[in-house]
Amino acid sequence: MFPAAPQTTAPLLTKLRPSGSGLATLVLLVTAISQAADFTTDIHPILARRCLGCHSGAQPQSGLSLESRSKAERVLERNGTRLLSRLTGQTKPQMPPVGAPLTDKEIAAIQEWLNEGAIWPAAPQQNTSNWTAPLEPRNPPVPAGTAQNPIDRFLNIPNPDLVNDALFARRAYYDITGLPPSIENLKPKNRGELIDTLLANNKRYTDHWISFWNDLLRNDIGVVYHGDRKSITPWLEKALTQNMPYDQMIRELLNPVGNDAPEGFLVGVNWRGDINASQTPHMQASQNTAQVFLGINLKCASCHDSFINKYKLKEAYGLAAMFSETSRLELVRCDNKTGVFTDAQFLYPQLGTIAENLPLPDRRAAAARLFTDPRNGRIARTMVNRMWQRLMGRGIVEPVDDMDAQPFNADLLDWLASDFAAHNYDVKHLLASIMKSNAYQMVAAPKTEGPYQFKGPLPRRITAEEFVDTVSAVTGEWPTLATGDVSHYVRDWQLKSSPLTRAMGRPIRDQVFTTRETAPTTFQALELVNGQSLGLLLRRGARRLLNQLPEPPPNLYDSKVMRKGQSTFDVDVTGVKQLWIVMEDRGSYDPTRTLAGLADGQLEGSQTISLKDLPYLDKVPIQSLTVVKIKTENVQVIPLGRTLIYNIDGLGATRLKGRLVLDDAGQESDVGASVRLFIFAQQPDHQQLVKVTGNRPVEAPAALIGSDQITRYCYRAILARDPNNDELKIAKQYLGKAKPDPAALEDLLWSLLLHPESQYIW
Repeated sequence: MFPAAPQTTAPLLTKLRPSGSGLATLVLLVTAISQAADFTTDIHPILARRCLGCHSGAQPQSGLSLESRSKAERVLERNGTRLLSRLTGQTKPQMPPVGAPLTDKEIAAIQEWLNEGAIWPAAPQQNTSNWTAPLEPRNPPVPAGTAQNPIDRFLNIPNPDLVNDALFARRAYYDITGLPPSIENLKPKNRGELIDTLLANNKRYTDHWISFWNDLLRNDIGVVYHGDRKSITPWLEKALTQNMPYDQMIRELLNPVGNDAPEGFLVGVNWRGDINASQTPHMQASQNTAQVFLGINLKCASCHDSFINKYKLKEAYGLAAMFSETSRLELVRCDNKTGVFTDAQFLYPQLGTIAENLPLPDRRAAAARLFTDPRNGRIARTMVNRMWQRLMGRGIVEPVDDMDAQPFNADLLDWLASDFAAHNYDVKHLLASIMKSNAYQMVAAPKTEGPYQFKGPLPRRITAEEFVDTVSAVTGEWPTLATGDVSHYVRDWQLKSSPLTRAMGRPIRDQVFTTRETAPTTFQALELVNGQSLGLLLRRGARRLLNQLPEPPPNLYDSKVMRKGQSTFDVDVTGVKQLWIVMEDRGSYDPTRTLAGLADGQLEGSQTISLKDLPYLDKVPIQSLTVVKIKTENVQVIPLGRTLIYNIDGLGATRLKGRLVLDDAGQESDVGASVRLFIFAQQPDHQQLVKVTGNRPVEAPAALIGSDQITRYCYRAILARDPNNDELKIAKQYLGKAKPDPAALEDLLWSLLLHPESQYIW
């Protein structure tokens, strides 16, 4: 029924971590590796910010020019050691001569770069193939052949080795919905029909692909935007749910008009302090639009003429002027004003010019028109390349943000781009076209050295959101998000990032991320082994699978989210034996400086008793809580995340009255207080403090009985296969023949989730 693992496969469960311990006895299947310094992301920003002001131009200081590849390479080959000694101060004068010295991290990056041979990325103009990326669309004829899908004819792979049905289902489910298939869906009757069915589920499609678009468009959940930056989540959800054509998405992003328009995309990040000229909001708009929609890196050209590609400072400023408050901008070279001005202009003036002195709305409208001009084939090519990279592990053009580089198959890229445009820039059509090809369905091929040749998709690491959602889908234990009096089950993208998801690659999104770093890190390994986020999810998930997770009690009082002022409560506590008072942080900028607590808290009934006079059922007496003055009154401050427990049995109390008081000073931008107070009559479930309504994103599986059923379910749900005989034997021995212990199931889940078969899409 299900594909079994080869009998030669080493047993997975050779060792298991003891639940609840701080040590792991299972050697991690991924290890941290050191990464060589990357010139574009690690070195060039340092040179541009701290060096090029002196070491560029016609007469660079000391004859050291860092503005071009050839000049810098000659100097660094002779004086790399001397350069480093200047930066560290071992040789005087220390460089840079003004401002703070380079940080230890910056010096270490430069030293690593020098040790690696001071490698500079190849510039397009040095390409020995004399390749020139076309601008206009090109629709090459489909090669002759018997393959039904044109993609397979362009690639011309005889007798492709395709994955089995279960692995195909797993691959398709993750790529369209971000979730593993249920056990019942591991044997699709028709692969094309499965793809169409998955794409037709707008909710799951949106809940998965919104993370890709959030990365691309610098949009995030659970963060506070400073300055004028705004969330575009409502617009983006609607666009994905309705499958808005890609060119229309671009037009609305570049020319936001109306109350529901996504104006937050064009607004730069407020870095909370002085910024250099290359980080002004209009220059960020220039960089972001070029990178996202055209596959062009303008970050170097925002300071000076780029020496990693062909783009000039004036071109970057011309594009920036399309989004600036003023229609004419002065070029600033390495933070030095040049006295040279430019009007708004598109990177490809052959597509059209922009009249001088147009107001900002008209310039934005012109930008939307020029970017999506039918003669601009680069828009479709760039999106096709991004989707191919997401589904195949490598773009037709690499890197994906250098669309001037030569594709490994230019005809394939151009045909896909033309087909994408001909189908009204339908992203779902593009996904289906690629996924229905034999090329997509081939067995994953490892990356090889030398010139790239397509031999199948590369193994791809699942994303942070996919990993967390997988745990929830397999166990039925989903996180909740409170909105008002109720909460709802949600996918991970709807929550603020956690240490686990950040460790697994979910970016902060203060800049554009077109791809994520997938290499394992030490931080990631620590989170997967001993992190609280995964540990709690697995602990609850194991109990959910065994039907041993109790229903959460209702709260007696909920203050709702408070950011200032006070909230009065009057709660019926008749017959209550214990009180549980929970002070929760709800997104304060600095929880350690947030002051919130109780004033006038007292029990009323046969007698009146102040909460201050009651013992606190813990190692620390209630009197030890800090008392501060907030608005001239004494308030017992309850640390965020703290729960106070009072025994009121036998006191004859019928009402609990008091006030939650929040220090208004918490509204300062560096504190940003945001709290929520709950009162319970029973021990609360801190994961569900508010009543949950609605369905889970994926319904919980039926309660599992017996070690054999549990083991087979876990292997099928997580790895899309049955356990082999050795794996089944070891797991059954560990779980026991009688009623399985939740801690043992927790360990089984943990070991499977960390296995490469789970961590990668094969």
